[in-house]
Amino acid sequence: MKTSNSTPNHRRRKQKPRSSKAAKVATAVTAGGSLLILSALILAGTVIGLTIVTPLFVLFSPVLVPALIALMLLGLGFTASGGFGVAAVTAITWIYRYVTGQHPAGSDQLQTARHKLTNKARDIKDYAQQNVTGGQGS
Repeated sequence: MKTSNSTPNHRRRKQKPRSSKAAKVATAVTAGGSLLILSALILAGTVIGLTIVTPLFVLFSPVLVPALIALMLLGLGFTASGGFGVAAVTAITWIYRYVTGQHPAGSDQLQTARHKLTNKARDIKDYAQQNVTGGQGS
């Protein structure tokens, strides 16, 4: 006796129509071919452009290389100064919020470190007083 899964109607539902598969293949081939042709044209244009421009680069390289280095250093300087400016404004804002009691992010860690340093300084002071006083009395 056959199960319901092996009926011809069930097999037809699992299989997609051939026209749908053919449309997908035609679309994929068309899109892939178009992109392949486009990439070949771009490669050819790049090679032709480099062939034409390379002699100009060689002729003007004594001028272009120092100019590019200067422009890169200039850009790096502006970027660094902007970054340092942002860092300074952020630090000043954090300090202002901390001083005014707004408890910015990280202020609890600062309080913990302050308490640890205070306790350690007190311990060192007590140790020094005991050893200095004990050493002078002998």
